[in-house]
Amino acid sequence: MKKTIIAATAAALIAGTAASFAASSTAQSPAPAPATAAQPAEKAERWHPTPADQAALTDARIAALKAGLKLTPDQEKLWPTLETTLRDVAKDRQARMAEWRKQRESGQKPDEIARLRFAASAMSARAADLQKIADAADPLYKTLDEGQKHRLQILLRQDMPHGPKGEHRGPERGPQRG
Repeated sequence: MKKTIIAATAAALIAGTAASFAASSTAQSPAPAPATAAQPAEKAERWHPTPADQAALTDARIAALKAGLKLTPDQEKLWPTLETTLRDVAKDRQARMAEWRKQRESGQKPDEIARLRFAASAMSARAADLQKIADAADPLYKTLDEGQKHRLQILLRQDMPHGPKGEHRGPERGPQRG
């Protein structure tokens, strides 16, 4: 049971990695265009992944997961349910991130109670996503052999939305101060 929960949690993380990867890649992307006289340096636009970018990254991660598992024909029959769930969860997460970005860019600074409510809402949404993925992944996970389970753990560790020490880097943490 513990392995099932771990695998389901790991699968959930795959669903959210497209956005997390995009968020972390902004630190690695080229510097934003130099500010012009009409656009001061503090207002220079940062690159944000487009919905097409996010969809492409989600597709790539799901394809990599499937390829890495090397599913048998019987397991292939169980894959579509999990894949659909992963895509739906990724789409929902991307919508939440877009809303968060829109709120942040509006320039309004939420008070501490609003921040707490936002964090609670984000946690609830992530918990619901994890439950959906766990429910969808369970039938497939039960059919995986030990080698596939090991590969699953390796594939998911490479794509975690947390740093090596578990620090959170994604925007679902809520609006930042300042």
